[in-house]
Order: sequence, then structure tokens, then C-alpha cells
Amino acid sequence: MTGKFWYTYIVQCADETLYTGITTDVERRIAQHNCGKGAKYTMRRAPVVLKYFEKHDNRSAASKREYAIKQLNRMDKIKLAATFQPA
Repeated sequence: MTGKFWYTYIVQCADETLYTGITTDVERRIAQHNCGKGAKYTMRRAPVVLKYFEKHDNRSAASKREYAIKQLNRMDKIKLAATFQPA
């Protein structure tokens, strides 16, 4: 899950809230969240568990998708994550 691609991802925090972000390396980013070096939101809510990710060709596309996902309500985010089938 590394390389020239960008990823939009959803994690579930220990308090069962959902966090959406972007990265070029999903595994590294999850590790950062779990070490308290990720986003301010996840620092006090670790550990996090990856629930969903999608690959994009560039940062712009990943950011636009991140914004779209953040506009969804919690139930729709859960439904989206339920469709996730890692390759």
C-alpha cells in the first residue's frame, strides 16, 4: 500500500468514532495514529482500526474523496466501510 498513489481511508477509533484521512502509505499512517503521532483527533482515541481505504492517482482526487466522505453521516460511513474488500 505504498508508492506514488494516494489513499483515502476510514479508521474506527477506540471510542468507536470514525476518522477519515488521506495518505500515501496506509500502513505507516495507521501506525502513526496508534503511536499518538497521527492526527490530533486520534491521539486520545487510539488504538485505531482500519475499516476502509481507496486508491487514487493523485492528492487532489484523494482530498476530494476525503471531503465527500466527511460529508456523509455516520450510518453511511459504516455502510461504505462494510463494502470494503481488501485485495
